[in-house]
Amino acid sequence: MSEIGSTPVLAFGAHPDDIEFGCGGVLAVEARNGRNVHCVICSLGEAASNGTPEGRRAESVAATEMLGATVEFVTLDGDAKLEVRAEHSHKLAEIIRRVRPSTVLATTCFENQHPDHWRLGKIVRDAARIARYGGLKEIHGEPHAIGQLFYYAVTPEGEPNDVLPILLDVSSADVVNSWIAAMGAHASQGATRNYIDLQLNRARVWGARAGVEYAMALYPNDPLMFESLAHAGKGARNF
Repeated sequence: MSEIGSTPVLAFGAHPDDIEFGCGGVLAVEARNGRNVHCVICSLGEAASNGTPEGRRAESVAATEMLGATVEFVTLDGDAKLEVRAEHSHKLAEIIRRVRPSTVLATTCFENQHPDHWRLGKIVRDAARIARYGGLKEIHGEPHAIGQLFYYAVTPEGEPNDVLPILLDVSSADVVNSWIAAMGAHASQGATRNYIDLQLNRARVWGARAGVEYAMALYPNDPLMFESLAHAGKGARNF
């Protein structure tokens, strides 16, 4: 396996559809690059206007499989009840230690969005830091330091206005088709609004800025570190 294929990606979502809508194309790209991609869902969307917890769990299992990922579910406070608690960060830190990812994705901490989204972003940020600390005996597993934490925005309202994003090209037909299928698996939420068109249009706008058909934005928690400028890619300016 190549070096890139040996480094897992771990993505956290507050609700069963957050990951597919917010960064599904990114995960499809990474899975097709040979990386193990694992998703963690922190509620069953029980507060939603449409769908049942059991149905939404099944939708999430089907959707992540379409992306080439695996999924697990953890119980925190419940949908629309999430609070930022140390015990939640400890629980997610144990998952980080078990999966041992180099890359972690979570919802942005920008507050003008679903409250579970920004709260989960803060919990994951704390968990990624705590997972390194060997002195916390209440957290099981060997300490692990991730390489990078990136945030994704489920909706435009969640896009932070003070962080310059990185863009990932998700234009290949295989990736786009898998991403659309994964979003479509959340059929219960399609009764609320047309989320698929929303996300594709967002990706088209980011792609137009970068000179590709579709791109998705991720927001780094920390400055990016390169061994050479040759690894830094190209600037996303097409106008």
